[in-house]
Amino acid sequence: MHEITKTILISGALLALVAVLLGAFGAHALKKTLTTDMLAIYQTAVHYHFIHALGLLLIGILHQQYPQSGWLLASATVMLAGILLFSGSLYALSLTGISKLGMITPVGGLLFIAAWALLAFGVYKT
Repeated sequence: MHEITKTILISGALLALVAVLLGAFGAHALKKTLTTDMLAIYQTAVHYHFIHALGLLLIGILHQQYPQSGWLLASATVMLAGILLFSGSLYALSLTGISKLGMITPVGGLLFIAAWALLAFGVYKT
């Protein structure tokens, strides 16, 4: 297996693990401390975090079959950045209440859209 493929798969698996941990933390520890609105924001962060961690696993599996595809590597990179910006900003917003952090979230959303588009194009080109 190529090192890049391993990196993508390990990243996806670890990010899924972290999403489950953060989801459990939110459901048990934060449920009593966050407002309903902030808990909903936190849960949105977990939801998108987990979906896109699975997306990274999908990209890794495809990259194993098509290791020459730069489009798949680009998709993985952009998806990772999307997780960090989208979910990361929502985690921070929900835990701190600093509303300006919400300005980062749409950038992460655009990265998610771009990552899925790059994945589609990468599959098309293989």
